[in-house]
Amino acid sequence: MYFQCPYAQNKMKNKDIAPAWYISLIPVAVLMICLAAVIKIFGSDALSGGSQVALLMATGVAVAISMLFYRQKWEDLEESIVSNIKSVSGAILILFMIGAISGSWMISGVVPTLIYYGVQVITPKIFLFASCLICAAISVITGSSWTTIATIGIALLGIGSALGFSPGWTAGAIISGAYFGDKISPLSDTTVLASSSSGTPLFVHIRYMMITTIPSFIIASVIFLVASLTYETSSEIAVSEFRDALGNTFNISPWLLLIPVITCILIARKVPAILTLFISALLAGAVALFVQPDIIAEIAGPEAGSGFAEGFRGLFITYYGSTAIETGNETLNGLISTRGMTGMLNTIFLIIIAAAFGGVMVGNGMLKSITGLLMRYVSKPAPTVASTVGGGIFCNMATGDQYLSIILTSSLFKKLYETKGYENRLLSRSVEDSATVTSVLIPWNSCSMTQATVLKIPTLEFLPFCFFNLISPVMSILIAAIGYKIIKPDTFNKSES
Repeated sequence: MYFQCPYAQNKMKNKDIAPAWYISLIPVAVLMICLAAVIKIFGSDALSGGSQVALLMATGVAVAISMLFYRQKWEDLEESIVSNIKSVSGAILILFMIGAISGSWMISGVVPTLIYYGVQVITPKIFLFASCLICAAISVITGSSWTTIATIGIALLGIGSALGFSPGWTAGAIISGAYFGDKISPLSDTTVLASSSSGTPLFVHIRYMMITTIPSFIIASVIFLVASLTYETSSEIAVSEFRDALGNTFNISPWLLLIPVITCILIARKVPAILTLFISALLAGAVALFVQPDIIAEIAGPEAGSGFAEGFRGLFITYYGSTAIETGNETLNGLISTRGMTGMLNTIFLIIIAAAFGGVMVGNGMLKSITGLLMRYVSKPAPTVASTVGGGIFCNMATGDQYLSIILTSSLFKKLYETKGYENRLLSRSVEDSATVTSVLIPWNSCSMTQATVLKIPTLEFLPFCFFNLISPVMSILIAAIGYKIIKPDTFNKSES
């Protein structure tokens, strides 16, 4: 027996009628309250189960409202959930590979080598600024913020620790640079997705994005430069101790840098991300067996024996398990400890449950109802873009997935842009300025959870310092308010022909 909701329109004669926006906000409110409680109670351990339960409770509320008050069938909601989880399956495989590569690059000595030479080359006076530029350049070349952060990002985090920078500041510089490169690279899947889902040619989309992206990046870079110049860093003695601890623990060699070079070559040749990460992890593991035999023996433990069994036991633990190596430096010990593929499980659990929540919100029409509210009363460019930006951010919050947010925001607002006479490239830019860059700022979003896991820093700790990601949505609205380069479709087509 179903309860009759007093707010249900037309007494639910039409089963396709979505819940009103104020009803649709109930699961979101439940999620916010539960997550706030989880973060307050568990702090940095919120990913260890509390956040997953909070998302599960919000999902249950959304399902209950749909089935009890709107007579929606569980089979339909389940189909939407399964479809949504399927859409993030590729990201789950990439996460496992990132876990493997983070362990193998660390134990093989690749990351320690990068840190060892990095603290000697990069001066503290420009460190944050340089980190942002380095990650931006690599991300443009690779087209992947995730790969950039999981490789060179980890090394830069170690260099920052050695120089005395707080993890939040360093992570903010790394993420800002990585997402700038990811956003404008023609090799980026999010860039291609935003342009294709809005019906905009790829390079038209990229050129138009520069209007908002370049100013945002310049402002963020200036902030990091000023912060580097004024930040009180560690003394030369502390840096020297850090470097010596690395040299005494690992066999440091410039030849180890061939592994990241080969990885970059594979990415530049457009080898699929999963295959690239797999090859890189496999290569690093093989190198570890020969270059770091003492480290492998320490990881394998005395019960492994010696020789072949010892090497492969240590290698397998590197890929999937937790490792801790004593260097004589407490800060360094925490930095080089790894959790392998096992360390990604909490993040993967969260992504699956977030995808389930997003699937329900899409399947029952609640997400469409809420974004429909944002589309009301818009006629001028600034309110239109502001609504799109708000919709992209909300989709990131509601679905927990960057890719789904890009597709949904483009689909939901495309008709509005056509009706108002705005070109598709304005839509694609607004989507990138919101759905792409803010995903890493939402604690329960798959992007945020991935970076928090890889860098071992809670989202709320690096969020205030991700200046590029914070500035981009504001810049998008500001440029729209000015009206710069916002023209009608017929003029747009002539100018691009």
